[in-house]
Amino acid sequence: MKNTQRNELAVCGLAAVKKVEKNHPEKIKRLYFTEEKAPLFGGLCKKLAKNHGIYNMKPAGDLEKLSGTVHHQGVVAMIDYPEILPLDSDITDSWSENGENAILLDRIGNANNFGAIVRSAAFFGIKNIVIPLDEAQTSITTSSYRIAEGGMEYVNIFSVRSSSRLLEALAGKMIRVGTSLDAKKTVADLRADTKLPFMIVLGNEEEGISEVIKQNCDELVIIPWYKMSEGKSCVIDSLNVAQASSIIFYEICKK
Repeated sequence: MKNTQRNELAVCGLAAVKKVEKNHPEKIKRLYFTEEKAPLFGGLCKKLAKNHGIYNMKPAGDLEKLSGTVHHQGVVAMIDYPEILPLDSDITDSWSENGENAILLDRIGNANNFGAIVRSAAFFGIKNIVIPLDEAQTSITTSSYRIAEGGMEYVNIFSVRSSSRLLEALAGKMIRVGTSLDAKKTVADLRADTKLPFMIVLGNEEEGISEVIKQNCDELVIIPWYKMSEGKSCVIDSLNVAQASSIIFYEICKK
């Protein structure tokens, strides 16, 4: 939940708050926790007291109001709303020069999916994520922060006005890989003989990546069905975008 008056974001969930404490304790302006979770935050309370921060023990119902969710896990940290920097050519040039892979989300509308993608990206060491300035694209929320399980502390999130123009500008600088149910190549077939990093495009949950995005990809790939035995295949014909992202990131990192 975002506090618009203070421009703050409620971060909840034990793993998420603990990662903020470990990596950027200075982000936390206010901390609230249940009596049960109090012993886990003694050190953070001391830091807050030293820096004139606020911390209080609260009943679970109050934490639900602060965070907007019943899934707060007994702790809520209020941080300044994360700044999402606009992407520019200097940044993308550095990715190309340093061999850094990146992810472009094409209208991922579900905050939980966004958080799960961030978690997988952090696990596989892909730290650059680009989101379009589109009303169909979710942004950083309390829910996505919690689902990321601390992954938000290990990625950089950038915004872009036009995904298609970004991909056009990356031609020859990164291998632009999109996912499509119509693709002929599997994700395992991606080139391994290139020194260029990958820009991985993940599409909308219902519609996939748009046609204009497909036209600006170097490769379109699919995760094939897993055949249980001869003549039989899985009855589910596609994966959730967050699940699919983990498989794609794994294959990309193998390259």
